[in-house]
Amino acid sequence: MLILQRKPGESLLIGDEIEVTVVSVEAGGRVRLAIDAPRSMTILRNELRKAMDANQDAAKEEASPLALLDLLERQNGGGADLK
Repeated sequence: MLILQRKPGESLLIGDEIEVTVVSVEAGGRVRLAIDAPRSMTILRNELRKAMDANQDAAKEEASPLALLDLLERQNGGGADLK
């Protein structure tokens, strides 16, 4: 991991096409960044990527629709036909 110190207005380059500029540093430590990259490049906050990965993992473990209907019928006490 590379750790750099940058002041507001200073930037760093990632490869030839990505420039990250420090816009401001607020009193509470929050840093605002400007990212200049090709439109074809996806830029996500790390927590959003983790949420996407968790969602995809959950979808892989999804039960079949018939199994879900069976579960709903059992929870409903078998009284109503949901099919």
